[in-house]
Amino acid sequence: MLCRPMNDVAIRAENLGKRYRISGPSAAYDTLRDTVAGAVRAPVHALLRRGARQGAKEFWALQEVSFEVKRGEVLGIIGRNGAGKSTLLKILSRVTRPSTGWADVSGRVGSLLEVGTGFHPELSGRENIYLNAAILGMKRNEVQRKFDVIVDFAGIGPFLDTPVKRYSSGMYMRLAFSIAAHLEPEILIVDEVLAVGDAEFQEKCLGKMRGIAESDGRTILFVSHNMDAIQHLCSRCLLLDQGRIADAGDCRSTIAHYLSMSREKARPDDWIDVSAHTGRSGTGEARFVAVRYRSDRNSIGFQPYPSGPLELELAVESDAARSIGSLAVTITDQSGTKLINADTVLRHLNVDLKQGANLVKLRIQEVNLNPGIYRLGLWLADPIRVHFTDRPFDYVESALEFEIVNVAKGGNALHPNAVVPCEFELLPVD
Repeated sequence: MLCRPMNDVAIRAENLGKRYRISGPSAAYDTLRDTVAGAVRAPVHALLRRGARQGAKEFWALQEVSFEVKRGEVLGIIGRNGAGKSTLLKILSRVTRPSTGWADVSGRVGSLLEVGTGFHPELSGRENIYLNAAILGMKRNEVQRKFDVIVDFAGIGPFLDTPVKRYSSGMYMRLAFSIAAHLEPEILIVDEVLAVGDAEFQEKCLGKMRGIAESDGRTILFVSHNMDAIQHLCSRCLLLDQGRIADAGDCRSTIAHYLSMSREKARPDDWIDVSAHTGRSGTGEARFVAVRYRSDRNSIGFQPYPSGPLELELAVESDAARSIGSLAVTITDQSGTKLINADTVLRHLNVDLKQGANLVKLRIQEVNLNPGIYRLGLWLADPIRVHFTDRPFDYVESALEFEIVNVAKGGNALHPNAVVPCEFELLPVD
């Protein structure tokens, strides 16, 4: 990367591009016989590989990306999965090199790109604090001075001398964020740190980043799918789409552009196929394959309405018969703020699934939300297992978008970031 004077600019990128070469499927593990035979055929394979490289497909994760970030600025980076956000951060963190263009980063960088990156699984939390700090360029006396604050913020005190291979992903994330945030990098690069962890710790993360930006005047690059967090934390926003900058400017207008791109509003009584949905995580042992919704009013085409009911049918596939302790339907606004969480674990209800196809019906008695566009999320988990592994059976963050229509004047005033109480029940399947 070239070095250029930047004055009050912390990061400058010009015509950044990253190209990957896509090869065919990988071969399975070889037997000893295959290895010996392969050695004999090696000269021929070398010629074939040369031809394969010439015909390999190319994929551009980033193309012609140019922008500047001033010192002390908090820049939000948004976009769909696969838009190039993480690739951009890896280039700026010097994890990978660009294929075209250049980027100048002025100052020490603290990166949190993946949970537990840079940790050694056999070392304890205490040892990994010193190891990770050394990787970030900190001296031992600096770490010792802030050691207690790091541990207290991460909340892992009782497990400080436990090997981190026994940590849950939530504990990994808390410790990784605490190290990166407290070792005073001039530039903090954060990729979806709020995707894991409880609400209390997420709020601590946001508060810490807000303090870093406002009090310390350090630069932050923040990637998140939580539009509410982006609006509250960031001063400016960058929207990536298919590896290119689709928009850049104030957060409100850029987020509105992003949401208009991704809006696929579902109609009542239409089955929505979510079997190949990309925005999901989980083990897949049991998973959602389709969903549909309706209200009880034919006069408005069964659209949901304020204070009215919302009935959902969920098609679920399971690889074995099992009893599910936590099946949840969540409703979030366009900023990503969760407003309704109808979770069977809150009612001590179990959902019994047979092997193969299943149908589950759930009815929310009153949708106490103002008219507007909302997103429906789906969750399936064993509460005990997910507590230790942080891995549900299936989690579809945004299965579909639907509209709550206005059937009377006025509405329900909602407190920002508040979860709306709701009554719900599981219905018998015909």
